[in-house]
Amino acid sequence: MSFLSKLFGGKPAMPAYSSDELTINGQRVKLTFFAHASVKLEYEGRHIYIDPVMENAQYDKLPKADMILVTHSHYDHFDMAAIEALQTPDTRILLDKTSAEGFRGDCYTMLPGAKAEPFADIRVEAVAAYNTSENQLQFHPKEREDCGYVVVLNDAVRIYFSGDTEPTPELRALQGIDIAFVCVNQPYTMKPEQAVEAVKALSPQIYYPYHYGQVDEPTDVEALARMLEGVCDVRIRELA
Repeated sequence: MSFLSKLFGGKPAMPAYSSDELTINGQRVKLTFFAHASVKLEYEGRHIYIDPVMENAQYDKLPKADMILVTHSHYDHFDMAAIEALQTPDTRILLDKTSAEGFRGDCYTMLPGAKAEPFADIRVEAVAAYNTSENQLQFHPKEREDCGYVVVLNDAVRIYFSGDTEPTPELRALQGIDIAFVCVNQPYTMKPEQAVEAVKALSPQIYYPYHYGQVDEPTDVEALARMLEGVCDVRIRELA
């Protein structure tokens, strides 16, 4: 048995990832940042994983999931191996339509505009996610019905995970967003200027740029933060 195994009572050490602990509107939440679009939200002892992908984290060594959200069926968002490493018989699994069609097991199928209440104090609202630029329509077509999600905690905190999208009318119409994860990932989703447009429309307290860094065209997230000075608190966390 290794020294670390002895130190932790025979169990392997938990992997270390960057995280933020926040109190928003009286609710305590913890956000853990893995890579790309993979994030974990902790609330009232529950572990909620968004777009878990095995290459982004050691999911087999992390706490089991109370809920898993998948935005769409691309390989860097929907990974059966990661879901199987996290799920228990009680895990609530919410998937967009295309991912649900390829899922082995029980799940909630989420369509844009749908709402689900997997727990008494947690509601999930699906938001349409798609490309609008003429040269990008093939990446995330509207008719596929990919989703972003607003996770509502105790009717007090609204956290938006955009998935892969551009600044659509559905995104601009969202109200009362407290924390926003908005993608910025050329050429597949938003350019920095589009992310600025989206964040200004959402008007969150905190914005986390995400879904950047794993493509050939890098995103200057520091420049993005400068463009949003005075708009909201921009927090750059390692997701590359």
